[in-house]
Amino acid sequence: MKILIAEDDRTSLHRLGTVLTKWGYEVISCSDGKQAWEGLQSTHAPKLTILDWMMPEMNGIEICHRLRKTDTHNPVYVILLTSRHEKKNIVEGLDAGANDYIAKPFESNELRARIRVGTRVLRLQAELSNRIKDLQDSLTHIKTLQGIMPICSYCKRIRDDSNYWQEVEAYVKKHSDADFTHSVCPECYEKRVIPEMDNFFKKRD
Repeated sequence: MKILIAEDDRTSLHRLGTVLTKWGYEVISCSDGKQAWEGLQSTHAPKLTILDWMMPEMNGIEICHRLRKTDTHNPVYVILLTSRHEKKNIVEGLDAGANDYIAKPFESNELRARIRVGTRVLRLQAELSNRIKDLQDSLTHIKTLQGIMPICSYCKRIRDDSNYWQEVEAYVKKHSDADFTHSVCPECYEKRVIPEMDNFFKKRD
């Protein structure tokens, strides 16, 4: 898993990167807020980031505000790294859009625990996003079945979008989760089954 870290103090940045790499994470390091913002907007950007509150170019709070204005089904999980320990500062950071915070100087076990929480949240978000996509696909299939379908007046085959004629059963199976159990309606039983049975027994006699 990739984690983007942003810290203007090079010693703290190096320590943080070393710890995360040791734990098996792929680290993208940024020394100011502008680099961090650009990194989070790139293709295949990390979904978890640790941002220092005070940075040149753009601070962590501003990045949080910008991220939360971005319309996405899988938002970035933000851990705010701050030396501001007062409750009002913590509230400000969370209100800006940070998911969590950790005080400087950070303690390794606490940081690891908070990252694990973040990865669990991201995994749940991804699962929810996939379920929503599956639901949208199902609704699309339902809409397809609700539309007007050309059907042959004689053989009752249905013409699909590729101008190919299919049996009704095959078409419905392809466009929905429906399955079939075969039976005989009363009318067909009278008109078809009974005469066929009579013919069968007459031939035997």
